[in-house]
Amino acid sequence: MEISELYKIYKQYPEVSTDTRNAPKESIFFALKGANFNGNEYAEKAVDRGCSYAIVDEAKYATRPNIILVENALETLQELAKHHRKQLKTPVIGITGTNGKTTTKELITAVLSQEYNVISTVGNLNNHIGVPLTILRIKKEHEVAVIEMGASHIGEIKLLSEIAQPNYGLITNIGHAHIEGFGSYENVIKAKGELYDYIRSTRDGKIFIDFDNSLLREMAEGITSIDYGFEEDLFVSGKVISIRPYLVFEWKFGNKRNKVKTKLIGEYNLMNTLAAVTIGKYMGVKAPLICKAIEDYEPTNNRSQLKETDRNMLIIDAYNANPTSMHAALENFDHMDVSRKVLILGDMKELGPDTDMEHQKVADYISNHSFDKVIFIGDNFSRVNTNYPRFRDMESLKDYLTVNPIEDSYILLKGSRGIQLEKCIDML
Repeated sequence: MEISELYKIYKQYPEVSTDTRNAPKESIFFALKGANFNGNEYAEKAVDRGCSYAIVDEAKYATRPNIILVENALETLQELAKHHRKQLKTPVIGITGTNGKTTTKELITAVLSQEYNVISTVGNLNNHIGVPLTILRIKKEHEVAVIEMGASHIGEIKLLSEIAQPNYGLITNIGHAHIEGFGSYENVIKAKGELYDYIRSTRDGKIFIDFDNSLLREMAEGITSIDYGFEEDLFVSGKVISIRPYLVFEWKFGNKRNKVKTKLIGEYNLMNTLAAVTIGKYMGVKAPLICKAIEDYEPTNNRSQLKETDRNMLIIDAYNANPTSMHAALENFDHMDVSRKVLILGDMKELGPDTDMEHQKVADYISNHSFDKVIFIGDNFSRVNTNYPRFRDMESLKDYLTVNPIEDSYILLKGSRGIQLEKCIDML
């Protein structure tokens, strides 16, 4: 079946699903495959539960007229999204970067939603499946789309850009992450730069750029840019006022200065908020509405969250970790003017041959700064040269905390998602 023919079906049934457990009635079910499942096996169940059509790529499952056989269900999903995007006039903002993608995407969405009908990536559905699903959610009434793009290999951002076809691009930053997949830091730079490459290839594409990031400036050569950062002559400039413990910052546009009290932890979030301010101002959102949107925004899902318990104050940043975000979190915590600082740090994943070196760097940094208590969790941290307590898993840590409770402290919990640091929150 030609994509144009499938698109006619999509126009009649404009909801798409990949999971029979939450597939809406009269939607189109795409039978995708994973390491431990084959979506083709659920095609009949999908139509039995009310899906109008199912798309499969194994002939033996095309048992009904409304179960359509294609060569590759995933590629068909991507091509359908690409075809849909070409029909839309909705401007798309594409976002990638090593750290801060999701927070920045949510801040931008909050700001633009003050004036526009905005659609954006749900959660962190930012991969080769999530991006086409998001594009297929865009309707004519949507005035702006904010699309997050993640990657762990070269070529992924290129693919996602070709699907989303962004009019505007934003790279939050480039750091040491997913080295196992990319192979080297140089390849991380090349991969993230694929968003700039796509914008550069378009006629009217523009980027929003952290002007203080010399690497991004170098990569952005030849692209029209809207700049933000510390310098006062930029489109938007800003500075940190306080981090006790929430980020308070000031931003300036023209001759007008605005002070914003956020619910975000960390001075490293300044550039994420300035990105949202810049895009808001560029798209005509009034300054008071920009400030309100950022002040009202509350982080979720263990991303820079502040949580007060009966015994302690927790800074929960346990959704992900890489060397760049780890050092940013440690520096911010070190600068915070609070009493009794405790670190509970979990392994950083997907660092390949750099694993031991990067974990040792963290231990060395900590030993040169004043923290009242330090605890490491995970196989990687178990190999570092240090005298700090180390535990291989969360169960061992929980046993330790039962005997050695922590009280009257500010505690930073930072680690990769696989460590599941959130499991010890109830004990703190």
